[in-house]
Amino acid sequence: MTPAPRRTHHAAPPREDVLAAAMATIAERGLDGLTMAGLGRDVGMSSGHLLYYFRTKDELLLRTLEWSESRLGAERRALLARPGSARERLEAYIGLYLPAGHRDPHWTLWLEVWGRSQNADDDARARQAAIEGAWHRDLVALLAEGISRGEFRPVDADRSAARLRALLDGFSIHVTVGIPGTGRAQVLAQAAEFLDETLSPGAA
Repeated sequence: MTPAPRRTHHAAPPREDVLAAAMATIAERGLDGLTMAGLGRDVGMSSGHLLYYFRTKDELLLRTLEWSESRLGAERRALLARPGSARERLEAYIGLYLPAGHRDPHWTLWLEVWGRSQNADDDARARQAAIEGAWHRDLVALLAEGISRGEFRPVDADRSAARLRALLDGFSIHVTVGIPGTGRAQVLAQAAEFLDETLSPGAA
């Protein structure tokens, strides 16, 4: 009796490959172009297999955001550790924080996850807060360093970090959705002006 042919099982790609493919799809086709079926075709998995790993599209989006943030976090830590003045590193932090331009995929994804967070469970909200917290803590530490060196005037580092991030978040939304007059170059200039007004030792 001829034995039945064995089924060939294809190993699932590493999750990082799936998340990278999801981000590439967002960059190329926007969030509307990201579907479980389409992503499955891109990575050689069925949509059911993807749902087994991620459960829902909300979870896929959050995992993709966390993956993207881990890469940005490594870049942020590297720039904060490099030599130079606190002001120079603060400007580099701002440059990394802001979107690259209209429809920046990372910020496009952020806005979508933020919008869905109203109905997210406690675990998802805690994970989003952890992302925000990492950016905030690094900024507070950088401001405190600049204050201790006399590069920045003595302000409450935590409150100033919250204000600066709120400003950057607002501008980032404008850049991402493409509001006229708020391109990346204009926003960088506005941010530099805000730093001069609020942190320069001679500021009122």
